[in-house]
Amino acid sequence: MKKTFDVVSIGGIVRDITFYTDKGRIIKTPDNLTAQKMIAFEYGAKINIFNTNYTLGGGASNTAHVFSLLGLKTAIIARIGKDIEGELMMKKSKEDNISTDAVQIDSALHTGYSLILCSSKKEHDHVVYTYRGANENLVVDEKVMNPLDAKWYYISSMCGSNWLKTMKNIIAFAKKKNIKIAWNPGNLQLQAGRKNIEKILKCVDALFLNKDEAIELVLSGVKIGKRDPAFLNKTLYLLHILNEWGPKTVVITEGKKGAYALRDDKVYKAKVVKKKVADTTGVGDAFGASFVASMIEEPKNIERALRWGVVNSAYNLTKVGAQEGVLTRQELLEKIK
Repeated sequence: MKKTFDVVSIGGIVRDITFYTDKGRIIKTPDNLTAQKMIAFEYGAKINIFNTNYTLGGGASNTAHVFSLLGLKTAIIARIGKDIEGELMMKKSKEDNISTDAVQIDSALHTGYSLILCSSKKEHDHVVYTYRGANENLVVDEKVMNPLDAKWYYISSMCGSNWLKTMKNIIAFAKKKNIKIAWNPGNLQLQAGRKNIEKILKCVDALFLNKDEAIELVLSGVKIGKRDPAFLNKTLYLLHILNEWGPKTVVITEGKKGAYALRDDKVYKAKVVKKKVADTTGVGDAFGASFVASMIEEPKNIERALRWGVVNSAYNLTKVGAQEGVLTRQELLEKIK
């Protein structure tokens, strides 16, 4: 029997282990357009850790959590291992009122892990080391998707050698069923470049990238020639180029500088909401899911969607953990007043 949902989150689900040290140095590398900051440590040193946290993460899990808190009927398509961590994730998802009917259990690979290194108490910038585990074997075909009627699919990072086939399966099914697509591509998708994902981009209703990701993707499809590559550092240029490649709405987040969106040749901007930062893990997922949640209610109100995104992600930043600090629908509406 089919079940109807506002949104289905598709992608990764992992156990996040976050550890903190004040021994890292943030090094600015402006000449490297796709990596304008680095975290450095003394070579060969033993680094002291002053705190650790164990939470849930992964793009599909994070966004599903946000959607559910914002009052949307939500399902998740993801893959876990046959282990205690997988059981914990199933339990937590059900507690969050997220349908786990389409969660797959892998008998060979362990549930995914992310080790998240936070550089210092002040910066809270981080580097994520990810073991994909069971996520590598995620299957998303018509058999998996057919029982779940949905208005939107939110697709986060895909891994595994068959990710492109999986994406094509999702796009074809969504097109047939008139399901809207939100996409926050991961490293493999960005590395594949314009040539391999342009047909997918043409079917996307909302594309979410941070600025570094936007630069990387645009670099894959633009001939620089003798021009100074610094022109790629202009967010408005990135928005227009990516929009020309097909997505109806392009959204680029730029950290402390806020977020930008382009739709129907109109550019929108939202300033960041200043809050004391405890952890930046999962902030992109909180932003993207909040943006789409608003679009589901008011599809043409991009200003509102941006506002939902920047406000909810700001509160996510105040707590440690990718799924912590996120507001309920009522709380979000009160903060926006």
